[in-house]
Amino acid sequence: MGRPLIHRSPMPGLGLSMGITLTMLCIIVLLPIGALLLKGANYGLAGIWETVNRERVWAALYLSFRLSLLAAIFNLVFGVLLAWVLVRYRFPGRRILDAAVDLPFALPTAVAGISLTALYAPKGVFGQLAAEIGWKIAYTQWGIFIALVFVGLPFVTRTVQPVVEEIEREVEEVSATLGATRLHTLRHVILPMLTPAALTGFALALARAVGEYGSVIFIAGNIPLVTEIAPLLIIIQLEEFNYDAAAAIGIAMLLISFAMLLVINLIQVWSRRRIGYV
Repeated sequence: MGRPLIHRSPMPGLGLSMGITLTMLCIIVLLPIGALLLKGANYGLAGIWETVNRERVWAALYLSFRLSLLAAIFNLVFGVLLAWVLVRYRFPGRRILDAAVDLPFALPTAVAGISLTALYAPKGVFGQLAAEIGWKIAYTQWGIFIALVFVGLPFVTRTVQPVVEEIEREVEEVSATLGATRLHTLRHVILPMLTPAALTGFALALARAVGEYGSVIFIAGNIPLVTEIAPLLIIIQLEEFNYDAAAAIGIAMLLISFAMLLVINLIQVWSRRRIGYV
């Protein structure tokens, strides 16, 4: 009687690597989230609802998620366009522009906030130009939007860029040879291939924008019910040693973020299945 066949993984050290991965995931992600939920459980559902169900908190949550979603949509469109231009075209300064995309990654958020405030303040370079047409940017919701676009754009561009590089030009040429217009090729050939990566970049940009703090507080003005973001409310509660209220607001942000990312992931799954059927 022969020995049973053992199916081994082609990658060595699967058990060890899986153990390290799960351990790091627990330490970095699951434990902090678990501690937050445990703090909320000790506070009680009634206490959480009483803390969150205030006009100031709802206004901050609505402002943070609304502007984060709008900034992520803006980055989705222009991030894909930027990735396409950087890959498909050659022009003077392309390498400089390509390197500048990563600037929000390397720049400390506080420095980014101070720089944006200096540019868009009423006496700044762009702020003065906007003031001439009666438009105020800094210390308004427009300033928050610009800051969120700044920190989120690289996520879309860098996620889509490798996919654009893998799309061969022959695909477009074949589509044109078969009589398809450029718009038809874009909608039915190019965009379906870019959609999963674009949605991933969109989710990353949205997640970054929701929790952004350093680059926003300098340009926001931080006026309650007007330009006050939810992360700032959490910081305020922590400075007042009201850890239960801070945890309650954090749990509210966690639940809303989870729901939004779940919807995005479902759309990703649908888009991948649709590509498989096409």
